[in-house]
Amino acid sequence: MADTVSVTRQDGVAVVWLDNPPVNALGHALRQPLHAMLEKLRADADTAAIVIACKGRTFVAGADISEFGQPPKAPSLPDVIALLESIGKPTVAAIHGNALGGGFELALGCHYRIAAPDARVGLPEVTLGLLPGAGGTVRLPRLVGAREALGVIVSGKPVNAEKALALGAIDAIAEGDLVAEAVSFARARAEGGGPHVPVLKREEKIEAARNDLDAFEETAKAATANARGLTAPLRCTEAVRNAILLEPSQALAREREMFVELRDGEESAALRHLFFAEREAVKVEGVGKDVAARPVRHVGIVGAGTMGGGIAMAFANGGMRVTVLEVGDEALQRGLGQIEKNYAGSVSRGSLSEKDKLARLARIRGTTDYTDMSDCDLIVEAVFEEMGVKRKVFEKLDEVARDGAVLASNTSYLDLDAIAAFTKRPSDVVGLHFFSPAHVMRLLEIVRGERTAPEVLATALSVAKAIGKTPVVVGVCDGFVGNRMLAARREENEALLLEGASPSSVDKAFTDFGWPMGPFQMVDLAGLDISWRHRQSQGLTAPVADSLCELGYFGQKTGRGFYRYDEGARKPVPDPFVEELIEAKSRELGIERRAIGAEEILERTMYPMINEGARILEEGIAARASDIDVVWVNGYGFPRGKGGPMFWARRHGIDKILARLEYWHGVTGKPVYRPARKLVEAAAAASW
Repeated sequence: MADTVSVTRQDGVAVVWLDNPPVNALGHALRQPLHAMLEKLRADADTAAIVIACKGRTFVAGADISEFGQPPKAPSLPDVIALLESIGKPTVAAIHGNALGGGFELALGCHYRIAAPDARVGLPEVTLGLLPGAGGTVRLPRLVGAREALGVIVSGKPVNAEKALALGAIDAIAEGDLVAEAVSFARARAEGGGPHVPVLKREEKIEAARNDLDAFEETAKAATANARGLTAPLRCTEAVRNAILLEPSQALAREREMFVELRDGEESAALRHLFFAEREAVKVEGVGKDVAARPVRHVGIVGAGTMGGGIAMAFANGGMRVTVLEVGDEALQRGLGQIEKNYAGSVSRGSLSEKDKLARLARIRGTTDYTDMSDCDLIVEAVFEEMGVKRKVFEKLDEVARDGAVLASNTSYLDLDAIAAFTKRPSDVVGLHFFSPAHVMRLLEIVRGERTAPEVLATALSVAKAIGKTPVVVGVCDGFVGNRMLAARREENEALLLEGASPSSVDKAFTDFGWPMGPFQMVDLAGLDISWRHRQSQGLTAPVADSLCELGYFGQKTGRGFYRYDEGARKPVPDPFVEELIEAKSRELGIERRAIGAEEILERTMYPMINEGARILEEGIAARASDIDVVWVNGYGFPRGKGGPMFWARRHGIDKILARLEYWHGVTGKPVYRPARKLVEAAAAASW
């Protein structure tokens, strides 16, 4: 036997130990010796029962993703589970830590499952664009019911031991030593005789589902309502439906076929790319494991507006004490009131308990006195995006903050080095660019200033993890990564309108691609006045948008923008007035209108964005192309199933993008189309 599998014996019970650090992934190095050991124990007359247990911090946490795309090696995981299920002796999985994906499917191949109190089980394959491919969609419905199994599989979210027991996914929760209790459980079942019915042959829950297919279809419709063009949730639903309607062998065969189709498809490749990209993003040059983060227990927030309130909630949700500062009591109370309203909304939707709401509110207090920030470990500035305002805040923070406190700016565009220079401690200054709503959106751009200390970056990364954010470290430039590329993407929006497109045709090209909404819907949601103020500060113009703003049409909040919004509604309705306004502007500027198709719309919006991403790599603002993908998927709604703009560009063809940029640069002469040097190099190499 290989070192990854060993066995100990306790009065006729064989404990099979799996040991494949760090998470006991089910690669070939574990599957092959496990299969051999199970064959040996099946034939061993002295073995009355078998317990599967794992060494290290967890049970089997899943398959070995690195094997995807490589020639298969026997035995496969379905082979191992089929062998396990064929053993007539009672088999018990002793689960601690996480039993996820293939790990949980292995446990489902046992007759029984016992878990430690802090264990979690689940089938998260859908998050990688897959479905469980080793029987999970066929066995779990037979344990917990088809509708309940569908919820676990399509959400991809693990469940804790208590819920797993209530569902019927496990048989017991250990009260003491997990393996000792699993051995006792196995021995008792062996002494009790049998039969020991494999999960695959349990029919009670499946028969109930067959008798109420309408209820299953209702659950399936709700579970896939937010699939947003992703295929995997739909295939997961199909597989569970097959578990109800087909013979087990047929359902297993079809499950495996769909797994292979998904594994070899674009969607799964994109989602696996993001899986690794998010883990790679936290590896920052100069911030090794030897760089210790500063402890953060008390966080100060300057500004109680929309962003400040959301940031305060993010830290309170992470268990930290928060002090929110405003210049006047009226603004402070308005901000605190909005925080309470947001939490109350979560309670009414059922996503937060009343007890948790009160606990989180108790962590937040307000003040109008800067000296109340003097014992904060981290202070985040979230005030108006104007350098003079930032200067006053940071000069004041420099006076009152304790030595070693991290001073952070939530700026989305401004020069962090200039902000740091307002203090006598620039090494303690970092950018923490949250995305609205800050307590919901996952992305956190961590802006590394020229003098930001390594331990301050380590602190920012540690804090991001503590509050459930996905961090990406970026350099200093106008707009950093996300907003700088967004500016390039929207550069041609007005030109498209003036040349013949409509807001709805542009937005449809985006939603057909997979975006949750198009650029004109997005600006209506955010408010046209925000970008209007920014243009005015930069001396820029946008003929259509400026005209709408001059009329007081700021989007959803005023009921009119690029679209019309009926009273109280959020659904955009095309507005004939806006179309007439666009046509009038075209005539005024002497632009002849023409039909513009979806392909041209995407070329003139997405290709400049990718070109700007290449410039960002060229300048070292982002360390990796995959970091840019993490930013855009988690902060700007780029379709997860396409992996982010830089990944999509590589799959789509960087050479093709280069050729079309050169074409449009020749037609328009606009700088936004001038190919970046890094893009030219990447086109030649077919990779970033």
